[in-house]
Amino acid sequence: MKQAGDKRKLQLNELEELRRNAYENAKLYKERTKAYHDKQLVRMEFHVGQKVLIYNSRLRLIPGKLKSRWFGHCVVTKVFPHGALEVHSPEENQTFKVNGHRVKPYLELILVSRDEDLALQSIQYAAQ
Repeated sequence: MKQAGDKRKLQLNELEELRRNAYENAKLYKERTKAYHDKQLVRMEFHVGQKVLIYNSRLRLIPGKLKSRWFGHCVVTKVFPHGALEVHSPEENQTFKVNGHRVKPYLELILVSRDEDLALQSIQYAAQ
């Protein structure tokens, strides 16, 4: 009876050791994948007065797969902690809160006028 009890204790210890090893391996795997995943994320910082585009996820009712899901050039009026933004839409004259993950910066095309002219000269080719 004593031998059976000792054998059972040894089996339980081995099982506990296997569990511990599995836990450690899972912990190491999570640390490695989290480090890789965090490198892939791009943290966007927004400031008051910046123009942004907002992603419209409810656009699926409108037909046309080439229709853009990004709308408006809204202006950020307030930045909340944890990435939330308060934006003002000048087109609709509305102010509303939006999650920072649904927003991207609006890049304006600014044309700079040049006062100088470029003179194009004709190139003389020599006959060979």
